Amino acid sequence: MTGKKKVYLALIHYPVYNKTGQVITSAVTNLDLHDIARAARTYGVRCFYVVTPLEDQRELAKRIVSHWIHGGGARYNPDRRTALQLVRIVSSMEEVLEDISENGQDRPITVSTDARPHTNNITFAGLSKILVSGQCLLLMFGTAWGLTKQSVEAADYALAPITGGTDYNHLSVRSAVSIILDRLLGTGH
Repeated sequence: MTGKKKVYLALIHYPVYNKTGQVITSAVTNLDLHDIARAARTYGVRCFYVVTPLEDQRELAKRIVSHWIHGGGARYNPDRRTALQLVRIVSSMEEVLEDISENGQDRPITVSTDARPHTNNITFAGLSKILVSGQCLLLMFGTAWGLTKQSVEAADYALAPITGGTDYNHLSVRSAVSIILDRLLGTGH
């Protein structure tokens, strides 16, 4: 575990962009739930929030998570069960912030992620300094084609984009979460 580090994740399904730049609500995916929960558990994240305003999508996510926590999946793969116990399904970012507060934390520093640079960018080194100081962080990830500009700019910071040294920059959210968690919380550096 990460000791005193207080890191939370939010996977946001609205408001996000589609590939044409329209604001949409994206669908919850099974792979995102599993892979992000496993990365969160590996790096000692306190909670992984899945945020969608759509009731049918919340119900779908709850059924998937329940299968792995209480159903046949829990018996089949106890490690997956442990990871998926970190998942909380909520309808809004307000619920995320309320839940963190109700669990005894101050308002977290909000950090959005995006493949594009923004005026409120913070580097990994800058974010690491905040994390080491003991402050609570909420890392916010967008689905589809990313968080809206307004969502990114409403956060306290926007994490500088992950770049791979090419002109292509379109990672899956699952990959981005893993890279960011490793850079912030990994011990192999």
